[in-house]
Amino acid sequence: MQSRTRSSNPARLGALAALAVTLWLPAGAALAQAAQSLKLQVNGMVCSFCAQGIEKRLKAMPEAGPVFIDLRNKVVAVEPRPGQTLNAERVAGEVREAGYEVVATEKVAQTVAQIRAGTRAQRQER
Repeated sequence: MQSRTRSSNPARLGALAALAVTLWLPAGAALAQAAQSLKLQVNGMVCSFCAQGIEKRLKAMPEAGPVFIDLRNKVVAVEPRPGQTLNAERVAGEVREAGYEVVATEKVAQTVAQIRAGTRAQRQER
């Protein structure tokens, strides 16, 4: 009679380990990886007051998380809160209602922090 123990099957152990890791990951980490930020090209922003007005409107949206505004490159980036999604038309509408022209809207697979870091790196190269 053969004696089999559950730990003797390496394939099964690997599958169980993968399941354990998946279950132990914080829910926020998984959602943050799946979240897509919106990047808008905006005309008419010329000063920090402009940026503050846009940021205030976007942060008032319940689904909006971090916001980054780059006046030099005319970029507004907004990331959804964990578990939320952003409606591009609604975000663009908020920027338009603040008095600015939205030229383009793009979903990007980056966080606002990554977009900010990329902008800083571009400035240092110049």
